[in-house]
Amino acid sequence: MRSKISCNLILKKILHLRKAKSNKMRYVQLGKIPPKRHTVFKSEDDQFYYEQLFGTEGFHGIASLLYHTHRPTQIKSIGEAKDVTPKIAVEKNVTPRMVKGAKVTAEDDFLESRKVLMLNNDLKMGLAKPRKSPDYFYKNAECDELLFVHAGKGILKTMLGNIQFSVGDYLIIPRGTIYQLELESEENVFLFIEAHSPIYTPKRYRNEFGQLLEHSPFCERDIVPPTFVQPKNEKGDFLIKVKKENQITDFIYATHPFDVVGWDGYFYPYKFNIKNFEPITGRIHQPPPVHQNFEAHNFVVCSFVARMYDYHPQAIPAPYNHSNIDSDEVLFYTQGDFMSRNHVDLMDFSLHPGGVVHGPHPGAMERSIGKKSTDEYAVMVDPFRPFKLTEEAIKVEDPSYKTSWLED
Repeated sequence: MRSKISCNLILKKILHLRKAKSNKMRYVQLGKIPPKRHTVFKSEDDQFYYEQLFGTEGFHGIASLLYHTHRPTQIKSIGEAKDVTPKIAVEKNVTPRMVKGAKVTAEDDFLESRKVLMLNNDLKMGLAKPRKSPDYFYKNAECDELLFVHAGKGILKTMLGNIQFSVGDYLIIPRGTIYQLELESEENVFLFIEAHSPIYTPKRYRNEFGQLLEHSPFCERDIVPPTFVQPKNEKGDFLIKVKKENQITDFIYATHPFDVVGWDGYFYPYKFNIKNFEPITGRIHQPPPVHQNFEAHNFVVCSFVARMYDYHPQAIPAPYNHSNIDSDEVLFYTQGDFMSRNHVDLMDFSLHPGGVVHGPHPGAMERSIGKKSTDEYAVMVDPFRPFKLTEEAIKVEDPSYKTSWLED
């Protein structure tokens, strides 16, 4: 009897671990790779290719194997580190706030344009408005990055291949990815998140094998990996700006970082367009978790998209008043009209701190009754530890927002 109980406990633990690890991406193979890993691999002119494990969690997490034309370790020089620690203006916030993203300053340089607005120990979030394509390469050595394209189009160029992007695309860039943005528009606006943990699709939408389930609001067909490009067989001086622990350091490498002849695995950048999120609706108002698109340690990202409203004859489509005791709630408004808010502009961020009740503005609930659909698009970020606000956020805040629920 004891043996049977022990076996059942072991089986349950194995299944739990399989589910915990089931949020991996699908397997992708691009370019040329050898039939067996960690074996000799040469070019047609008998030159060695150099293997690199690009992975996580000390050889235990998801990974890809890359094959380089040159050794990817050839550092020529390392410059002085530049401190880019965000300046905190509000350490402990209990105030509802509206941050006017349209007023965030644009910059020529991609990295200088990234203005952190809110942060905690799990993530940094802000807005970037770069005017020019960078002439350097960039690597975030400790954070996964999410770039949501509010305006603009271009190419995300990486060591694993290229991804064409345009308005509405989420670009998920795993930590350690070397990349460039080739901008093809005059106006470029990105919501960005730097996460100190991997950014995954929700575990509850996957089976124990990692496949997205039939009731998931998206599927693998909506997830677009890089396309293969011919490797750059170039030597010279190649500047890679590396970010780690709030410092950016200039590394000069002797070979082009995009010299990969092939790779395979589960660890790679990809895009997902917000309009490929299929909304989950019901007879009465559905709570925000039905909009969840991504998750990471201590925060989630949701996509609010155009959808049919609730179809109970007495339904109130506007969200009910609520207080998220355990999380802040941030909405970034990117397209359409927002029925629950008065006087909202595109690129606004609304921040509702955990434990403070919020809900529709006066008149919004009444206006929503009888409506059949909405054309709104917004990105919601719910951190499970409170956000601090930076000086950049306070500079563009609408101070009247906190009293905007007062009735006339």
